[in-house]
Amino acid sequence: MKINIISILVFLMLPHGLLASPQVPDYIIYKNDTIPTYNLIVEQFLQQKEKDNGQLFGLSFRNSVDGSLGTSFNCWRGYQAIYKFENDSLFVIDIINCNSLKNFNKQTSKKFLTEFFGEKIKNNKVFVDWYTDIISFPSKKDKNKMLRWDGVFERIFLYETVIKIENGKIIKISNEENYTDIENGIERLERDSIKNILFDRVKNYSWKKLDKFDCSDKYIITINEDGKVGDIRMAWSDEEIKEYFSKREYNHCIKSMKKALSTLQFDIIKRKGIPIREDIILEIWIEENGNIENWSD
Repeated sequence: MKINIISILVFLMLPHGLLASPQVPDYIIYKNDTIPTYNLIVEQFLQQKEKDNGQLFGLSFRNSVDGSLGTSFNCWRGYQAIYKFENDSLFVIDIINCNSLKNFNKQTSKKFLTEFFGEKIKNNKVFVDWYTDIISFPSKKDKNKMLRWDGVFERIFLYETVIKIENGKIIKISNEENYTDIENGIERLERDSIKNILFDRVKNYSWKKLDKFDCSDKYIITINEDGKVGDIRMAWSDEEIKEYFSKREYNHCIKSMKKALSTLQFDIIKRKGIPIREDIILEIWIEENGNIENWSD
């Protein structure tokens, strides 16, 4: 089906489009180092505390902590939190306005802590007893690099310190490598290179029934936790697929894509030490003469 899905620039200028702006991290003090961390711990508390009209992936902004500084596209939540590990526990020790770490003011931080947490403050800090999850931050290790970034907030680094937290208490600390080389596996350290690898397989596949079915379209290809290609679907809603495709055409196109990519084995990407799935978008255009072009962004 030869429909080219064009991104509308105006969309990026709407309020919800602003959420695509890269967001500044919070900070965590670990072994006397202040390290950026991409774990929204205070945010989880605020969302549990009350319904928040400025919730992180909604359509509105908190501006600054007190609402006086205006919207910051790279810090929509309006604050940055600073955490610290002490003994076997994790605490919030400061709340600052966005991008104000260099001009840190303890009195302002104390005021913000009080507004956020009230009676939970003990000895000028807040025990994160609401938080049960795994947090991570980049390890200070030679040749460390960022493997993945969602374009907004979360980043995955090759080497990370991973800490399991249960109700604010440290359960386990480990040093993780978020990449595993598979024997004869295809390297995927650089995400952008994967599209070309997928396209080469699709281009060299012996496509059949091109006179009956047009498989030109945008496909979402999932690489599973084991590094093999799993689910493949077109980048349309179920309703749109039913409207624009016959069942036979859609099934033929998906089946052909799966056959073309079935023998691929990639290396494994992890998040916080745990293998993850990854979606890659590949758009192809098949000419009437059978030539295939890569229309991916």
